[in-house]
Amino acid sequence: MAENNTILVVDDEEKIARVLGSYLEREGFKVALAYDGLEALRLFDALSPALVLLDLMLPGMPGEEVCRAIRARSRASVIMLTAKTGEEDILRGLGIGADDYVTKPFSPRQVVARVHAVLRRAEGGAPLSDELSFNAGELAIDTRSRIVRSLGAQVALTPSEYSLLVLLASHPERTFTRDALIRLALPDDFDGYDRVIDTHMKNLRRKIEPDANRPRYILTVHGVGYRFGGERK
Repeated sequence: MAENNTILVVDDEEKIARVLGSYLEREGFKVALAYDGLEALRLFDALSPALVLLDLMLPGMPGEEVCRAIRARSRASVIMLTAKTGEEDILRGLGIGADDYVTKPFSPRQVVARVHAVLRRAEGGAPLSDELSFNAGELAIDTRSRIVRSLGAQVALTPSEYSLLVLLASHPERTFTRDALIRLALPDDFDGYDRVIDTHMKNLRRKIEPDANRPRYILTVHGVGYRFGGERK
């Protein structure tokens, strides 16, 4: 388990938050609980948790705004807890920086499994190379520190975005279907839509491409999926 193993559970239903906290503590995590958005951000700044379980419907500050605030200051993993089951709602949540989502009602064990999967993905496996550099250093991926730079500036990626980028960049010119990207880069128990990949790719282009409207790294292969177009340094 990572050295920083604090999980922040944010839900205005205290019973749900406490049950999830109890299950996570049995798994060896340190747990902090918050019941509204403002308290969640206060605890986030104080504790720098590895992962946030974030309910969307919160008093004071909606979960979406909390997620945006977290993303503005950190790459910590975020799993959304939501009663909104519509595809557009889920894609919107992923679009503002969540790494995964769990729809209510859920079993605590399901949530714990998602936490382990997202943290495992965030920690990453053995890299193919310590550094991947493309287009004369325009895009650089340091796989030891998990830092990505575009045009010399550090880019804040979510764990999902980072995993997808490293997978594509490690296999330049290979085309991956959306299903393959889900299978190889997202959690083992992911059961969402393949359109989630499109959302992640849109976010990656916005963050790493010099011109997101004319991408040179995240390329669409129409009718198939995506491939990486950068040239190794």
